[in-house]
Amino acid sequence: MKHSIGQKSYIFLNCSFDNSSRFTMGNNCVINAKCRLDARGTITIGENVSISEEVIILTADHDPYAPNFGGQNKPVIIEDYVWIGTRAMILPGVTLHKGSLVAAGAVVTKSVPPFEIWGGVPAKKIGERNNSLQYTVDYKRLLH
Repeated sequence: MKHSIGQKSYIFLNCSFDNSSRFTMGNNCVINAKCRLDARGTITIGENVSISEEVIILTADHDPYAPNFGGQNKPVIIEDYVWIGTRAMILPGVTLHKGSLVAAGAVVTKSVPPFEIWGGVPAKKIGERNNSLQYTVDYKRLLH
């Protein structure tokens, strides 16, 4: 499998990938600087997604109950119109459903329903977004 990045999508400097071969990002997305993307267990990003600076997305960890400290991979799915705030962390197996928003600094341990705003550690629902989002993410670097 090869990574895939859609049209008019951008990944800014100083992002790191633990594995890029299981990474897919749709059209009109941005991943800001200094993000860590662990795609060993697959990261799938929809369209019009905005990921703020220093976000961490993990898809692999160790089974705390395994006697051999065995590793496990679980995919992360980020659907259309999701917005992830600065320094948020998304843990393995999470789906961020359409239009959801993760507040800055949140640690997301379970899937977020459509159009809900989640924040805190661990993250929980703190609000709701408009459910008729129609914008296009068009976020280019200011300096080239």
